Amino acid sequence: MASSSPKNLTTTNHLRHVESMASLPSGAGKISHLNAVILGEALASEENDFVFPSDDFSRQALIPSPHKYLEMYKRSIEDPAGFWSGIASSEFYWKQKWGDQVCSENLDVRKGDIKIEWFKGGITNICYNCLDRNIDAGLADKIALYWESNEPGFDAHLTYSQLLHRVCQLANYLKSIGVRKGDAVIVYLPMLMELPITMLACARIGAVHSVVFAGFSSESLAQRIVDCKPKVVITCNAVKRGPKTIHLKDIVDAALVESAKNGISIDVCLTYENQSALKKESTKWQEGRDVWWEDVVPKYPTTCDVEWVDAEDPLFLLYTSGSTGKPKGVLHTTGGYMVYTATTFKYAFDYKESDVYWCTADCGWITGHSYVTYGPMLNGATVVVYEGAPNYPDSGRCWDIVDKYKVTIFYTAPTLVRSLMRDGDEYVTRYSRKSLRVLGSVGEPINPSAWRWFFNVVGGSRCPISDTWWQTETGGFMITPLPGAWPQKPGSATFPFFGVQPVIVDEKGTEIDGECSGYLCVKGSWPGAFRTLYGDHERYETTYFRPFPGYYFTGDGCSRDKDGYHWLTGRVDDVINVSGHRIGTAEVESALVSHPQCAEAAVVGVEHEVKGQGIYAFVTLVEGVPYSEELRKSLILTVRNQV
Repeated sequence: MASSSPKNLTTTNHLRHVESMASLPSGAGKISHLNAVILGEALASEENDFVFPSDDFSRQALIPSPHKYLEMYKRSIEDPAGFWSGIASSEFYWKQKWGDQVCSENLDVRKGDIKIEWFKGGITNICYNCLDRNIDAGLADKIALYWESNEPGFDAHLTYSQLLHRVCQLANYLKSIGVRKGDAVIVYLPMLMELPITMLACARIGAVHSVVFAGFSSESLAQRIVDCKPKVVITCNAVKRGPKTIHLKDIVDAALVESAKNGISIDVCLTYENQSALKKESTKWQEGRDVWWEDVVPKYPTTCDVEWVDAEDPLFLLYTSGSTGKPKGVLHTTGGYMVYTATTFKYAFDYKESDVYWCTADCGWITGHSYVTYGPMLNGATVVVYEGAPNYPDSGRCWDIVDKYKVTIFYTAPTLVRSLMRDGDEYVTRYSRKSLRVLGSVGEPINPSAWRWFFNVVGGSRCPISDTWWQTETGGFMITPLPGAWPQKPGSATFPFFGVQPVIVDEKGTEIDGECSGYLCVKGSWPGAFRTLYGDHERYETTYFRPFPGYYFTGDGCSRDKDGYHWLTGRVDDVINVSGHRIGTAEVESALVSHPQCAEAAVVGVEHEVKGQGIYAFVTLVEGVPYSEELRKSLILTVRNQV
């Protein structure tokens, strides 16, 4: 199962990157630990495990060299207001421009309340920028969404013009039942086209959508309903994931009973009939509250006036787990999020107008918000939406979809990569995959062996991998490779995106320069940053800004190597203290899955009477490999050698 190390793609391109570094303009120097001289020496060394983009790829890339990246990064840090206002002015529609102050911020609790504002006073609408603006630019007949059912052979698509019509019909219906600007709408839908349609419809009328992953329990859904007090809940009767049917409407019904006990009653539950999963007659129904989508939404006009909103007006709430058990309602606003998600999508995936983009994430998570819906559509991209399981009816389904729609950019999670890797190369190689040109990884650090398999087997050793690090709270990519610019190191997120200043600090909050490990923080704000936790600004400040005053605390650990590359080591609350040594669970897991006979690993700390804590690993072996005492010892030795 272990794949061979990636090869340097071309000697010419290897030298080109070294020469580019050597020709950096004076003053580029050391920018947030990006040391051109050191990196230039590292690139020239044969000892480093660099993977270089091909000459052909770099020539056509938006950011074709380290030189160009450093030039833009330097400008984004030295003049963030000028950098971001230039992008915002030239690439988006504003009904009214913001005032003289592009950004207003305070990230230091010692100086007062935490505040982040970008483009305040600017009036815009993100749905208008996703749809109307692109249609006016000539994309009316371009495919906006390809939808693929869980069951092979069932699919659909919408052009940008058709998508706008569907969005407007739902927006008009929502207005008819009293949904207004600032009202919350709970969305509990699977990956149907109706999910991005609902998000965009809410945004069009200034409503605040809160998408809940259609896999969460009724208790989790009820918690969110009680917290945000929505005007309406939107769901569907059922969904099929692989061979299993999940009755979503039953889960919603139970959640509404629970929320009513807490004083929150919902007058309307709009339900879409997912015919491929369950028929209407098999769905439980409460007359007077429940409404079939098909019975009402198509009757409304296909045009709907835009509700123009301030850049700092809320766009959506997305709940994420909290250490206290109560979910945190992460609040993102409109203008800065719009500019940031669009820009990060454009550069991190080297987006071209001819691209067909597929992100396997669900819109119940931040990745589905930023990089299934808003980021791609703000760029006028064609997006694939898949309802089902990635291994149904077999482990070749992803590559069947890639070939069917000629996907050029494929963005997924390391967990899926490792799962498909475990199932064997034959499920990949039976398909062409010739359309692919960029791969992406999200959600967790990708271990080097999975990276190499993804690069060599899936990408045919020709597709750069955008190994992105970011969070629900950040709104968009923070540390990521830019395809064509930098040589990559398998498993490293590489360097910060434009406008992002990552710092590594010790336990006292002191910044550490050079090669080091510590707590990952961010200095200064960026447009996509979340503004608060809904209804609990004190918790917002306590969780993210009090641990290290003056910085945004990510909660993650990070190492920076001698060449300036960043390596995420996992949550700092997932640190095991063994005999006084702090060991990140992600580090141990990465070491385990680098073993050729280990497919997956999860690590926890256990009490140890001598060492304080010991390490306990749950391991999934590659298919066909039997467990043995010898293998156990080999896995332990692998960890000892790498951690």
